[in-house]
Amino acid sequence: MLELLLWQFTAGLVLTGIHAWFGLHVLARGVVFVDLSLAQVAALGLTVAILAGHTVHSDAGYWYALAFAVGGAVLFALARPYEKSMQQEAVIGIVYAVSASLGVLALDRAPQGAEHIKQLLIGSILTVTPGEVGQLALLYAAIGAVHLVFRRPLMQVSFDPLLAGALRRRVFLWDVLFYGSFALVVTSSVRIAGVLLVFSYLIVPAALAGLFAARVRSQLLLAWALGAALTAAGLYASWTLDLPTGPAIVAAFGAATALLAVGFSIKTISIRRAAIAVSTVMLSAGLVLVALPRMDMPWLDALEDLAPALQTVFLDPGERATRREALEAIALARAELARLRALEQDVRWGAKVLEAEKLERLRQYLAGRGEISAGDQLVLRHLRQKARERQRYVLGLPLLLAGCAALYFLCRKERKT
Repeated sequence: MLELLLWQFTAGLVLTGIHAWFGLHVLARGVVFVDLSLAQVAALGLTVAILAGHTVHSDAGYWYALAFAVGGAVLFALARPYEKSMQQEAVIGIVYAVSASLGVLALDRAPQGAEHIKQLLIGSILTVTPGEVGQLALLYAAIGAVHLVFRRPLMQVSFDPLLAGALRRRVFLWDVLFYGSFALVVTSSVRIAGVLLVFSYLIVPAALAGLFAARVRSQLLLAWALGAALTAAGLYASWTLDLPTGPAIVAAFGAATALLAVGFSIKTISIRRAAIAVSTVMLSAGLVLVALPRMDMPWLDALEDLAPALQTVFLDPGERATRREALEAIALARAELARLRALEQDVRWGAKVLEAEKLERLRQYLAGRGEISAGDQLVLRHLRQKARERQRYVLGLPLLLAGCAALYFLCRKERKT
């Protein structure tokens, strides 16, 4: 695993190193979606290159994308002095919407347009090569050196809006440098990581670091650490669960954001508010189960997974036997499907040889077995709905009454207080 994903992890570290720095500036400027907008403008340039006959990963495609992205960067720099009349975030949204629409219209004329759109969104970080990682590292090191030399005026323009309003001419030049270098970074990153992953590297580590640190230096160090850890978590999930690498890393960033949001919410909530929230959840769950027993109940499904006895306690002996037979059939079908799919993969990759006619029969059989498994799943769903009809009185009513009683008690106590 380490040998296969070493360069993907290294690419993630390189992306984290530069994007975390730009992310702090973007958040300070209040232009959160500038990355998505510039990436979409770069994608529009790449689309024009495709229509001109160039491939996605060609040098010509890169320069097309960079030229369009730099044009968008200059537009954002020109629009900043007029923030009072039109907010810069509005300009960014307009540029994103227009460039995305033009890109879709252009790719509609290109062969395999849908595949190009998918590639621009999720990238191809799984196939990154050591040479590409080295080129990115050198480019981003050069950009980082420029920002290090001019760090004081760049930070003043980003983190001191009053100064930005007083020195418009100088600010315009620093804005051109900032957005121009940012466009170069986005164009280079999107080729490897895709639009969604680049946006995640830009915003998530910097935003999460802001929850724990106030100084820019501390935020940057923490953002680097978070980016590296979440990249490793996403790659591990991609490897173990057989998921697309880019979306898996984006999901890891999203999961970390959700966990921290829940953690900070729990930290600030009082015991009484927590009791009210729990009572409201109990009341709502009981009411839904009583009123709509055939509706999907994810919380009840999770409870039954934790306590398997609950899956059969509300079924009669005949229904339990039917359920047991359906589960056995599903287990056999899954084992057979796994074996046949492994055989199909071996044939596809050349490990085994199979005649074309037999291969087609194999695919048809796989589809047929999938339909049989779906039928067994339908039997289980029907039995579950019958159990829900009986659970509405045994579980739903007690939850509903307990939630109402708890809310009444809490509200009455609050009035007395």
